[in-house]
Amino acid sequence: MSGMGETSSIEIQQLRELKGPLVDVRSPSEFAKGHWPGAINLPLFNDEERAEVGIAYKQQGRRPAIHLGLELTGPKLSSLARELETLRELGNPRIYCWRGGMRSASMAWLAQQIELSPTLLQGGYKSYRRWAQSRFEQRWPLRVMGGRTGTGKTDLLLAMAACGVAVVDLEGLAHHRGSSFGGLGLPDQPSTEHYENKLAEALDQHQRQQATAIWLEAESIQVGSCRIPKPFFDQMQQAPVLEIQRDLNERVEQLVQVYGHQGASALAEATQRISRRLGPQRTKEALEAIDREDWASACRATLDYYDRCYDHELARSPKRDNIDLSGLSADQAAQTLIKHGFVEIPD
Repeated sequence: MSGMGETSSIEIQQLRELKGPLVDVRSPSEFAKGHWPGAINLPLFNDEERAEVGIAYKQQGRRPAIHLGLELTGPKLSSLARELETLRELGNPRIYCWRGGMRSASMAWLAQQIELSPTLLQGGYKSYRRWAQSRFEQRWPLRVMGGRTGTGKTDLLLAMAACGVAVVDLEGLAHHRGSSFGGLGLPDQPSTEHYENKLAEALDQHQRQQATAIWLEAESIQVGSCRIPKPFFDQMQQAPVLEIQRDLNERVEQLVQVYGHQGASALAEATQRISRRLGPQRTKEALEAIDREDWASACRATLDYYDRCYDHELARSPKRDNIDLSGLSADQAAQTLIKHGFVEIPD
């Protein structure tokens, strides 16, 4: 076996320009908390092993910890090499650990043994996090789409994205629709840390394509359990707003489509969560309607509360236009916004 070949370790901006699979060699729980979106987790240690090595390092020092690490990874080398082998056709691996230290260097050595040419991320995931957070301090050309609950803002944004407009789907990235009912029927939410990573990547993508306007939906700072980074949220608060209006029956219909199949018990539970704010009368109306599976009446009972919240929020936005899109599908609505010059399609 050859010795430790020279593996280049480069800073994040350069590493981002390279192709090849991203390999995160941290433990599964570190990876779950947050990672470079798109990375594949090939952990050198599982969670328990990582804790053991950490304790050895604290109590006995570096060398004993390294010996323990070698003892733990030795039996896994061939299976890790096989995992790396499966990535071969994707190109040379870009490898990172927490700080760019022993774990990524060890995996790079293994990759070299099977004739791959790995590159390491200088400073590891910590430097990725610094990069992600620095995105939110930048100035972005934001445009905010507002509108009361049920005006189909998300569908409209997705239809605009399909026309080539730069859109960041804050709710899609969070797996949440932003209200008490917002998590129903969606996958688990990412951690706020990972949400920030996903948001940073989405913004970076639009910057690379030199977007002159980036559209997103009006949100409060919390999207379910995910939190929009404060410096970025402050920019959203200052951005021009386009308010979408639709007729009440259409809004009720839209909400019934989104939430009607979630089942009575989930809807009742979500209604109970906002019962203090709905007040006893509306809560009772909503729960009785849910009980008889009359989804439209249940929506109407809660809409007034959501409308008041929304109108209160909107009153704070610095400048806003509005347009009534009643009767139009999401695709037709997107075309209308383009035709009337509210939205520009990049060349």
